[in-house]
Amino acid sequence: MARAQARIPQRAPELTTHSGLPVLDVATPAEVAIDYRADLGLPGQYPFTRGVQPTMYRSRYWTMRMFAGFGTPEQTNERFKFLYAQGQTGFSTAFDFPTLMGYDSDSPLALGEVGMCGVAIDTLRDMEVLLADLPLERITTSMTINGPAVVLLAFYVALADKRGISRDKIGGTVQNDCLKEFIAQHAWVVPPRPSMRIVTDMIEFCAAEVPRWNTVSISGYHIREAGSTAAQELAFTLADGLAYVEHGIERGMDVDVFAPRLSFFFDVHNDFFEEIAKFRAARRMWARFMKERFHAKREGSLKLRTHAQTAGVALAGQQPYNNVARVAIQGLAAVLGGTQSLHTNSLDETYALPTEEAATIALRTQQIIAHETGVANTIDPLGGSYYVEWLTDKLEAEALAYIERIDEMGGMVAAVEKGYPQREIGSAAYEFQRLLDSGERVMVGVNDFRMDEEGDRIPTLKIDEQVQTDQVANLAKVKQARDDDAVRQALSAVREAAGGTANLMPPIVKAASVYCTEQEICDVLRDQLGTYTDRTEF
Repeated sequence: MARAQARIPQRAPELTTHSGLPVLDVATPAEVAIDYRADLGLPGQYPFTRGVQPTMYRSRYWTMRMFAGFGTPEQTNERFKFLYAQGQTGFSTAFDFPTLMGYDSDSPLALGEVGMCGVAIDTLRDMEVLLADLPLERITTSMTINGPAVVLLAFYVALADKRGISRDKIGGTVQNDCLKEFIAQHAWVVPPRPSMRIVTDMIEFCAAEVPRWNTVSISGYHIREAGSTAAQELAFTLADGLAYVEHGIERGMDVDVFAPRLSFFFDVHNDFFEEIAKFRAARRMWARFMKERFHAKREGSLKLRTHAQTAGVALAGQQPYNNVARVAIQGLAAVLGGTQSLHTNSLDETYALPTEEAATIALRTQQIIAHETGVANTIDPLGGSYYVEWLTDKLEAEALAYIERIDEMGGMVAAVEKGYPQREIGSAAYEFQRLLDSGERVMVGVNDFRMDEEGDRIPTLKIDEQVQTDQVANLAKVKQARDDDAVRQALSAVREAAGGTANLMPPIVKAASVYCTEQEICDVLRDQLGTYTDRTEF
């Protein structure tokens, strides 16, 4: 062994993963003591390191859920239908910034932003148009929204009611991860503790009324996009999940009633093996937390089911066609890591929302991985790799150390209020940028292997500013046609529930059904539950 190591060329500085973990020259049984039964097990069996399903992709491919949403509901509906025709098996909705912040398209705060980074949804009427001619009972819909998630879910439930579709037949996911907003994304409606009350209300309501709905997509994606390391993404995401479980139990719910509908959402960055190991560590850690900390008994409560998205922050404006290669490698890592659902970014997303051509290439990337590479034929093909298992253990150990510190602070809500995860992510982001600026880490086409910028020009999607005019006009028509007395009564019921302890979902669904706007409902929540300003950190 010593002679073999002597032949390995030494490089300075020390080689590390993308997140800065030192890596082995070569992994052997000496570095990796694998207890197969305790640490791995078979796919579909506790602790689910090797996957949450016994057959994984041999019986069913992951859901190819491409993120889409721009302009008006009519325009996004056309894109949904286009993607459906191309073989997409689930819908994932991006909302514009006013919608994400709980403001209507006619608000002065929405000026210049309507439909620009996603679709504008102001009322149930917009949801009706968004999902026109699409079978709610046969598709699943993911909605990437957090602060006003309670309102968007209410729109969806009200739409199903209006179509005569039983609530137990509709399925999908609402991101609804308020904690990661305070940590990384910064789109909220009310402060952290009232936000946790609203999330818990939604978990309780859906467990009883909409059992196929994933009520929280606990999101590490935005934590990673903000600059965290893989270990920080893993730790802070699971700590957020633990907080939601704790609040559900404090509400009096049986953990085995609601935990199976919690899902996760992870980033897939550039370091191939580190990302694979992260998914495997996440499943094992979550299973152990649910079994040992919360004494969950149902197998579904122990399983970490996850959506994944390739790293937007890894896309480059320089030489944008390089992004196709980046996304393909990241998508492959997600599949080898065992994701249940995947969005692959388009090559042009560093410039704008994707064109149809770019979105098609991104979808075809997943289809090539599924149908041409053979990686889906064998379940967890990298299981037992000395390096992958060693890296899985390393990431788990680092993440557990973070979670122990968060527990000592009193849990994730308290840690967020203290600014702890925000500071840790800021430090990691600074260090990564320092490495890029110094050239110690190479990003192809950005700080090395550069070309004339003339070669960077590509077609991009342009959102016409007429979108705002049209959306505001449509909103005015809805307001003119609705029953004003019903609107006042519905908002009064929301106000009464927010000021007390009643579950907020039923009155908000009622408010949605009489065409109250998103902002009207959110303004009631802001008035009753307070507003929030992010703490300043230096």
